[in-house]
Amino acid sequence: MTSDDLLAALDEDQRAVALALTGPVCVLAGAGTGKTRAITHRIAYGVRTGVYRPTTVLAVTFTARAAGEMRTRLRELGVAGVQARTFHAAALRQLGFFWPKVVGGAPPRILEHKAPAVADAAHRLNLPVDRISVRDLASEIEWAKVSLVTSDDYVRASVAIDRPAPAGFDRQAVARLIAAYEEVKTERGVIDFEDVLLLLAAMLGERRDVAEEVRAQYRHFVVDEYQDVSPLQQHLLDQWLGGREELCVVGDPSQTIYSFTGATPHHLLTFTTAHPAAQVVRLVRDYRSTPQVVALANNLLAGAEREARVRGTRRTGASAPLELIAQRPAGPPVGFAAYDDDESEAAGIAARIGQLVAAGTRPSEIAVLYRTNAQSEAFEQALASAGVGYLVRGGERFFARREVRDALMLLRGAGRAVDPLTPMPEVVRDVLISVGWSHEPPAARGAARERWESMQALVALADDLATAAEATGGRASLADLVAELDERASAQHAPTVEGVTLASLHAAKGLEWDAVFLAGMSEGLMPISLAETDGAVAEERRLLYVGITRAREHLELSFARSRNPGGRASRRRTRFLDGLWPGEEGRSGRSAGSGRGAGGRRGPDVRVPTATRELSTEADLELYERLRGWRAGVATQTSRPAYTVLVDGTLAAIAQLKPGSIAELARINGIGPAKLDKFGPSVLLVVAGGVPDAASGR
Repeated sequence: MTSDDLLAALDEDQRAVALALTGPVCVLAGAGTGKTRAITHRIAYGVRTGVYRPTTVLAVTFTARAAGEMRTRLRELGVAGVQARTFHAAALRQLGFFWPKVVGGAPPRILEHKAPAVADAAHRLNLPVDRISVRDLASEIEWAKVSLVTSDDYVRASVAIDRPAPAGFDRQAVARLIAAYEEVKTERGVIDFEDVLLLLAAMLGERRDVAEEVRAQYRHFVVDEYQDVSPLQQHLLDQWLGGREELCVVGDPSQTIYSFTGATPHHLLTFTTAHPAAQVVRLVRDYRSTPQVVALANNLLAGAEREARVRGTRRTGASAPLELIAQRPAGPPVGFAAYDDDESEAAGIAARIGQLVAAGTRPSEIAVLYRTNAQSEAFEQALASAGVGYLVRGGERFFARREVRDALMLLRGAGRAVDPLTPMPEVVRDVLISVGWSHEPPAARGAARERWESMQALVALADDLATAAEATGGRASLADLVAELDERASAQHAPTVEGVTLASLHAAKGLEWDAVFLAGMSEGLMPISLAETDGAVAEERRLLYVGITRAREHLELSFARSRNPGGRASRRRTRFLDGLWPGEEGRSGRSAGSGRGAGGRRGPDVRVPTATRELSTEADLELYERLRGWRAGVATQTSRPAYTVLVDGTLAAIAQLKPGSIAELARINGIGPAKLDKFGPSVLLVVAGGVPDAASGR
């Protein structure tokens, strides 16, 4: 691509980023606005025009996957030699290079897990700990280190921000533990991951020759996800820069969701104060999501702004949320659903996923997102019962799986004996058949299906590489595939595995899917009950915003009124959806989805399963009313609230779909196995025009 081609591929705002090649630059980039595209084209344009030499550019981000994606895009733009790494990977590379020169010998071994050293330190201090408290204390030590808080400063610093000590210990005990932990590491001759950044920063600050060598190598810096930079990372970045201002930062304050780890948007929000000459570019054109999804995201943040005005703390400048402008055509309305219990919610979502898959959506383009990892079990069971494959994000890494390691070993060996005339995808299939891959997936679920899906991901990647090479007149070889897999393994950039993604909202950051289900949208889960301060609640709202903006086309939010079937319906849906949940008047005085949202745009379109708006014929409405009459009879006879029998949305769906069998009834949201057994026959009788026995529900 020529330099003109690079600019022509960008919109007006992205082009402004690409043209801002020198001096401090701050890019405020909303979700789905193409920030990675903008900054990779900026680097490529700088190289094409001779402003940059590739080897003098260091781009840092927060995950190995994001760094790998950046390197892949730069390679596709014809730019080689740019270093795109995480903070830790870049620091570790430099520390390993300079350690023999500055200290002598090999660098210390890195402690992979803090827990054993933390437990040892606690025992030395006679602190009673168990596995859970050790984990919490390890997290607190990590927070202190990335926040540049020493053991001597811990009590003062934690009091200043009203940060409670973890695991039931007082602050003095935690301060002593931090000091003891450092002693344990010294005795063992090991360092932790935070020490990598601390030691390199100290080396650059104390050794002028080392600093000059690094600064001569790297002259231009790009920092992605700058809203999540910790004080320690900013300290190292300052050492890299050495007073220079060839820095481009990219971030979005509305996506700050890692404050509990020491990340802070402070550096992004004060960037123009620290760099008065900085150019500021805003990216607000959302290319990811439909107008319906974008409207809900904007209105969610607008709710926070209304609350801020009431408190007199309205944000301005860089701290004000970016209002996204959707670029995609209109899509389906956002769905909202209330279920009786967690089991019904999981079953209902699994049924909806089954419908999407049957309609052509790939399972890998669907995600169920929740606030805590403990919520995944119900969805695992529901999807397994529905015969839908799934992957739990945060489980075993793709390249650590035994079948993947075995496949890579065989592919490397095959490269030495393969017939060069045989198409690469065909060779891959022949090799993987020997380790259990087949052209059709196994009928059984479980481990056998998971192994097949891992190998199928390798097959699909081989096909993609071959197709990309053919598009440019080339031919991909097995060596090309192995090199690509090695690159991905080093960056933990796994190929796509077919299966619905189950993930926490935090783990979903940086990802996107065609269809997203946000589950457990009730008080106590969203916001989490542990969020007791205004700042913590505000971060929970931002976390929901991140979840909403992961969806490209289909988005459904749901909650369950009770945890267990038959339990007390004491839950209420999250306060963050006040005025946005359909069928209610919010604080703005308008029903969700009616009128206009912030910036004069319409509020979100919604799919309302709790009303009769989907019932388009008189027959549907007549059946709906008969179902309500049956439900009222059951509620009276059993002394239960009517909604605990079946909610309005479920009755409306029954009236519309008119199931004729238990199997068809089971596919409708809100009818779990227990309710299916108890009420299924009577519901089918009502649909058929009969009159069931209300006392028994049959």
